[in-house]
Amino acid sequence: MPSKEPAHLNKPRALVLLFALLQTSVAFLTDAQTFTHEESMWHYIGRNWFRLGLTPYAGGVDNKSPLIFAVFGLSDLLFGINYWFPRILGIVVQSAGLLFLYKTAIILADQKQLPARRTATITVTLYGLSVLWIATGGKYVSFTETYAVAFIIAAMYYYVSAAGAKKYFISGLLSGIAVCWRLSASFSVIAIIIHALFKRRNAVLPFVAGFLSGVGALLLLALAAGLKLHDIYMFAFADNFGGGSTTDHSFAWKLENFFNNFFYSELMLFYPAVIAYFFIKKQYSLLTIWLVCEFIGINLLGIYAHPHFKQLLPSLSLISGIAVSYLVHHYGVPFKQVLAVIWILFFPKITEPLTGLKRLIKGFPDRSVEYCTPPYPRTDEQSEKNLGLWIRNNTKPNDLVLVAGFGARVQLYSERSSPTIYFNVTQTQRAKSQLVHDIFLRKPQVIAVPLFPDYNKYVSKELRAPVDSLIAQHYLFDRCMYGYGIYRLNAQ
Repeated sequence: MPSKEPAHLNKPRALVLLFALLQTSVAFLTDAQTFTHEESMWHYIGRNWFRLGLTPYAGGVDNKSPLIFAVFGLSDLLFGINYWFPRILGIVVQSAGLLFLYKTAIILADQKQLPARRTATITVTLYGLSVLWIATGGKYVSFTETYAVAFIIAAMYYYVSAAGAKKYFISGLLSGIAVCWRLSASFSVIAIIIHALFKRRNAVLPFVAGFLSGVGALLLLALAAGLKLHDIYMFAFADNFGGGSTTDHSFAWKLENFFNNFFYSELMLFYPAVIAYFFIKKQYSLLTIWLVCEFIGINLLGIYAHPHFKQLLPSLSLISGIAVSYLVHHYGVPFKQVLAVIWILFFPKITEPLTGLKRLIKGFPDRSVEYCTPPYPRTDEQSEKNLGLWIRNNTKPNDLVLVAGFGARVQLYSERSSPTIYFNVTQTQRAKSQLVHDIFLRKPQVIAVPLFPDYNKYVSKELRAPVDSLIAQHYLFDRCMYGYGIYRLNAQ
């Protein structure tokens, strides 16, 4: 039987609060104190939805779930343009996931007669630190992965603790919500179904019923909000594949990123404990299936973006937590020393929060002249914000503004609508054709074109040439601002 455990391990909320504070410092101090590029897109679409009544995919396109646009739309409705509300909400959701992970570890450890609260403490420590890493997109707490992973963790808790159809149904319901946040959560759902088919056949029907209820309820809500099922399918799913999409990479590119992320990143810290797990007698088939399914999912998608690796962390943390707890319990290794080693090894090796705090105190230098001087260095985030604010102050509220290239942050802060739903570069054939059609049909009052070399490097000529042609025919050069050429529509 497990030995008696220290009383302080009975209070996981303090541990969760500690990780929430660490997450707050990472989320708010590891950038230029402004929106990330992705947050800019989602806030722009959400603002158009909640402020102007333009539903997602009609008022702007990104290949994400409408749920994330709703978060940013609500943020804009309540507080105007801000990035702090979505990040705080993400931290709250992630913290809830930590609590459910703790409770899940308690149940699994009890089943194998391991010290339950020690196992849970190790598991949550591993997860709470690893979710802060650069390798797992630690600063991107407002992204869809945060919500999908938290709901999947909760679904796993209800599944492993289930004593009847009701909890299996709740597990399925939460899984359905997770998939509506992010389709890649389907791989965790598949893991549960595979386990249920072999180990808990009585769970299959209530779980599937709950899953369909969760997905169905959110789809009905989307339809009631004015979204079209075809648009959700096309933009949130189909647009992720094919030529010019986010998954359109060569095999060599994917192989390089596979090794960079799995063998040259902090994820390697998990591997010794994972290997040890398969040599002990306290294994759980569910955790193995879950880890394998998530691994397959990341590689099938093949983008290897850092936030995608958050999906691996719950299963990795549970497996590692159980393995470490087993070794501590059976070989008499001092628990406090083991926990100290975990903190030293897994604590994020980043200096950005300190740099961010320094910039926050000292302010940001004015580089407007430098950005308009050859060889035109790449405009930074703060300067893109300043450009957007300049456009807002020098245009009318109903003016259309086109920001060429990856200019979502400029577009957002300008508080002006783009003449096309493809306000940020999307290089599928469909997107290219529609953008060209839209900008000639609804000529914007102002066009901002990057002068820095990255514009020519990362934006295809098929998208640059029509913008240049439109400018040559109908626009006059006004000035350079923050590394962008500003062109105004010729009134004649």
